[in-house]
Amino acid sequence: MKNRFPSAQRMARVIAVGTVWLALAGAAYAEASIQSITSTVQGGVEMVRIDLSEPLTAAPAGFVVQSPARIALDFPGVSSGLGRNTVELNQGNLRVANIAQTADRTRVVLNLNRATAYRAEVQGRSVLVSLDPVPAVALPTPTNPVTQVFSESRNDAALPLRDIDFRRGVDNAGRVVVDLANNQVGVDIKQQGSSLVVEFLRTSLPEGLRRRLDVTDFGTPVQTISTVQSGDRVRMVIEPKGLWEHSAYQSDNQLVVEVRQQKVSADKLTQGPGYRGEKLSLNFQNIDVRSLLQVIADFTNFNIVTSDTVQGNLTLRLKDVPWDQALDIILQAKSLGMKRSGNVLQIAPKEELAAKEKAELEAQAAIRNLEPLRTQSFQLNYTKAADIATQLTTSTGGTGGSGGSSTAGGSLLSSRGNVIAEPRTNQLFISDIPSRLEQVQEMIAKLDVPMRQVLIEARIVEASDTFGKSLGIKLGSADMRGIRGGDAGYSVGGGNRVAIGGNYNAIGATTGAFQPSGLTTDSSQFLNLPALGFGGATPANFAISLFSSAANRFLNLELSALEADGKGKVVSSPRVVTADQIKAVIEQGTEFAYQQATSSGATSVAFRKAVLKLEVTPQITPEGNIILDLDVNKDSPGGVVAGAMSINTKRVKTQVLVENGGTVVIGGIFELTETEQENKVPVLGDIPAIGNLFKQKTRQADKQEMLVFITPKMISDHGAVR
Repeated sequence: MKNRFPSAQRMARVIAVGTVWLALAGAAYAEASIQSITSTVQGGVEMVRIDLSEPLTAAPAGFVVQSPARIALDFPGVSSGLGRNTVELNQGNLRVANIAQTADRTRVVLNLNRATAYRAEVQGRSVLVSLDPVPAVALPTPTNPVTQVFSESRNDAALPLRDIDFRRGVDNAGRVVVDLANNQVGVDIKQQGSSLVVEFLRTSLPEGLRRRLDVTDFGTPVQTISTVQSGDRVRMVIEPKGLWEHSAYQSDNQLVVEVRQQKVSADKLTQGPGYRGEKLSLNFQNIDVRSLLQVIADFTNFNIVTSDTVQGNLTLRLKDVPWDQALDIILQAKSLGMKRSGNVLQIAPKEELAAKEKAELEAQAAIRNLEPLRTQSFQLNYTKAADIATQLTTSTGGTGGSGGSSTAGGSLLSSRGNVIAEPRTNQLFISDIPSRLEQVQEMIAKLDVPMRQVLIEARIVEASDTFGKSLGIKLGSADMRGIRGGDAGYSVGGGNRVAIGGNYNAIGATTGAFQPSGLTTDSSQFLNLPALGFGGATPANFAISLFSSAANRFLNLELSALEADGKGKVVSSPRVVTADQIKAVIEQGTEFAYQQATSSGATSVAFRKAVLKLEVTPQITPEGNIILDLDVNKDSPGGVVAGAMSINTKRVKTQVLVENGGTVVIGGIFELTETEQENKVPVLGDIPAIGNLFKQKTRQADKQEMLVFITPKMISDHGAVR
């Protein structure tokens, strides 16, 4: 058995077919009551006999429900004399009869095993209901498949399709819109694998419509639509993607097949774009719109009031669509509007509803212009009266302040309203019509409330980590023999001698060419590469001297080394309390004075700030979290440039969402400076191992890091700020 609507297995399907509601006057029945309900079989036909106390002048109107299988008969002006609501029948296709009585009629519902048609006739004081025989169900076989179609074809010849279009519907649903030749075209819709196949029976396809539509760019589940001619029918293949479901409906000559993404929601009876009603199926040919609305009313138990101007017929075929969507389709097809009041639906042409609503509004406006004014005073506790008066008169475009008159449409004050703000007592005096005064009172009750306060604490942590290492050497020599009366220097042959010293003065003093005072500690050094100091620390020194037994020749060596490791931390913690959505600023620091030139050429004293500043605007969310607009500034004095003090600045400006009482790191600055330096004597410093005696090595690493922590907390009492 082919099933084109798998979702219908989960929901009840109602097919209103065959019998249309009969317009019968209540006067056609005499005052009567139902006495008994029995079932019999006569000549192989199942019959239900309903006996009444008085004869009826016409057969009762009714309709057939396909699923669950039921026959409903209405008896206007007839009461129930059975004394119970259920009559067990249990014969053949009949199961049970339910009786429901209202103020103006009694409904008898025959519950069946399988749906079938019926005939009702009046015989004396009884109504005989004859059920049509139920055909045996044929099981599908390869040679005898059982096919269920969307609508049967009633055309004798093949008629061409007029147009095929694709549109994007609500919630990204894909809508395939087909214009049929008339409302008698047969349609068969079935799902084959992952595709949806729509066949138009006894239909031809014009050459211009034989194409493959790629609708991927529309962003719907539908990817492609292929339409071809297949014998005496047109075959359309819709290729969706993902999990999807479909629905189809026909209004007059237009068929709409809608494919939407399948939604799974536990709180909905049906899945669809905004429709929640129970699914039903309708199949009517040229039915009166008023009768069709009555079918919807009986299905939904809503009270529907239809205007006398609602006229016309409608051909409608719906399969497994929510009843509210079916009602929407009917209203759109006939340009009708709906106004709901409780469980009553008022249906009329849109122009008629708009005219009634306009007339009601004009009547209300006329009443407001004639209604007497009333003056009322409002005592404000937490909000300034002038601020509320400004909002009442200018928030929606009105003019005037305190004592002004609002003339803006949509303002809380009417065009005759007047407001006066008294700042001394913080009161508002408002003159207006009573209905507007009630609205103003409700608004003031919501606005005149204590503002929640927030404590914001910031912690600015600056950490430093420094490391330095330096190695150095001093090397020198002195020859005192020439100064003490001996022979200076060393013989090189031929009566020549050579002397060694740190510089020109030391050589002159050694050889006697200059004064002996020229030979000093500094001049005797020919290698001076000592270790460097860090942070004011002096390197450690170790010296050694090699000299002769007469103590007149010296070779001096000094080694120096320093390793420094330092750590530091500075914590700044500004705190400020402010109201919700009110900016707060707190700062602390120093102003440095410096001189600057003026336009006249003279000098004046100017100041520059080096401050720690916290600027914050909190906003409390409905969930209890806090949104912070932050501007944190940490300055420190720098060097003096051209007589003016320079400022080292570190700043963070951002917006964050923090839970109440939570802490968040809003930003940080990390600086790392590494320096390696080597000074050496050319050639000698490159000799392995021994070359270290002719070098100076220095390595330095400085780390600077700043982190900003923010902790907001809503204040529920004054103890929180202590």
